[in-house]
Amino acid sequence: MFDAWADDLPGAGRMKSYGYAMQLEAGENIVFSWIEWPTKAIRDAAWPLVLCDPRMSSNANPIPYDLRRTLRGGFQTIVNA
Repeated sequence: MFDAWADDLPGAGRMKSYGYAMQLEAGENIVFSWIEWPTKAIRDAAWPLVLCDPRMSSNANPIPYDLRRTLRGGFQTIVNA
């Protein structure tokens, strides 16, 4: 699992920038996170277990950001250097 805090976002305020896509407001920053799974099959089997874990509930762990402004998806590696 990886978490990264935005450090250099070229094109701030312009279309095709991270800030524009996330409707970044003054005083906000972007966090880019990802999980690297060994295989898609392992990810597909594990993800429901993660979501059912009581430690992941919003009652036990309140979410400190607006979920409506998040993106989610799967990617396949094309370059690994």
